[in-house]
Amino acid sequence: MRSADATGSLVHLVEQRLGAQRVFTQGHSAYAEAVQVWNEAVTARPAVVVRPRNAVQTAAAITAAVECGVGVSVRGGGHDFAGRALREGGLVIDLGDMREVWVADGEAVAGGGARAADVVAAAAPYGLNVATGTAGVVGMAGLTLGGGYGPLLGTAGLAADNLLSAEVVLADGRIVSTDDDPELLWALRGGGGNFGVVTEMGIRLHPDRGLVGGLVLFPWSDASDVLARYTDLIAGAPDGLTLLMELTVVPEVGPCLLAVPVWSGERHQADAALDRVLRLGTPLSSTLGPASQRDLLEQFDQQVPAGMHWDLRTRSVATLTPDIIDILIAAADRRPGPGAGIGVRQFHGAATRVGADQTAFGRRSAHVVLEISGGRPAHEDPDAYRAWVEDVSSNLAPHALPGGYPNFLTPDQQDQVAHAYGQNTARLLDLKRAYDPGGVFTATPLPDRQERHL
Repeated sequence: MRSADATGSLVHLVEQRLGAQRVFTQGHSAYAEAVQVWNEAVTARPAVVVRPRNAVQTAAAITAAVECGVGVSVRGGGHDFAGRALREGGLVIDLGDMREVWVADGEAVAGGGARAADVVAAAAPYGLNVATGTAGVVGMAGLTLGGGYGPLLGTAGLAADNLLSAEVVLADGRIVSTDDDPELLWALRGGGGNFGVVTEMGIRLHPDRGLVGGLVLFPWSDASDVLARYTDLIAGAPDGLTLLMELTVVPEVGPCLLAVPVWSGERHQADAALDRVLRLGTPLSSTLGPASQRDLLEQFDQQVPAGMHWDLRTRSVATLTPDIIDILIAAADRRPGPGAGIGVRQFHGAATRVGADQTAFGRRSAHVVLEISGGRPAHEDPDAYRAWVEDVSSNLAPHALPGGYPNFLTPDQQDQVAHAYGQNTARLLDLKRAYDPGGVFTATPLPDRQERHL
């Protein structure tokens, strides 16, 4: 069957099964909006976008694509830097009409298209918080399935650790529940969206004991000393303090070191912990104070708006050694533009106390994730940014742990992908073959099968 014939047949099938109002093709007035994602450098253009309202319609779309031999991708929040929500010439299952969230008995039940901010908004009236990432616009499912580092990591663990259950549509159209399949739940907790489409999630919530957080700016001239003190601080930090650092450029300030601490432990211990952050150096400014989880997410969303073009690489290290700090400082000094920066994410506390074999997530020892990002306006030449992120990643490689954070990896980085799941690789690949033998779903990258001995 020729590609045009396959596309025509697919459009006919999905319109028949879902209704024409839920199907968008090139030329449709709503198509441009349907394929707009956070990273505007993504140029993939699917043949068809469908917006199912439930698991049954999702199953109908998947089986139609399989029957027509057309590839499938899934869009939750559309915030993945690599643009995996869009598949060139394929069918996109856009879960944007499945964002409902309801809360009962300390648990949120969220539709597959819910954003992190949606879950936070639903939980807040009950005095509950959510293990999310740093941004509110990110799709909760994509974040969770790939792991989900975030500001409550020390007390609540990864987003994946808080996934209690899921309704999943498999490649053959079956709608299953992880309540009946603990192996599938194990795979979804860190193995990515590689096994089916999650149309509903049960998420553990946590009591809000009074979050405290904000932004602290340190001068670039002190960056090396601040990072060295940061290393000492996180080595003995209490679970309640999770601290993100950004080597960045702030308008009207210039290059600087931005600390983003969040305290989620007992409220009476917050001042002492956050005072240690202020004493990392001589702050240029500080906005630390009591904050809602919504405030913290919106703060970050404002720092990283949509509309930019992005390249990203990641490395994980056991700690920031003096050599690594030197590499980071030198890299930031030669950044190609103000949108190029390096994030330093802490992994500690509750997340380290989950057994290595309890979820598919590959690394449970305390470590630091380095997020190397090159953001630029559309009119700027991308080559300098791409070269910069690759160069920084290469310079860090000799100091890095094997693997990396799957949500930040791409299939061409097999040297890291091969080790990203650690001792869980073989089990994960066996489950991929069991649930999706035809390889319909390609989300966060999995190792090549020859790597399964790792």
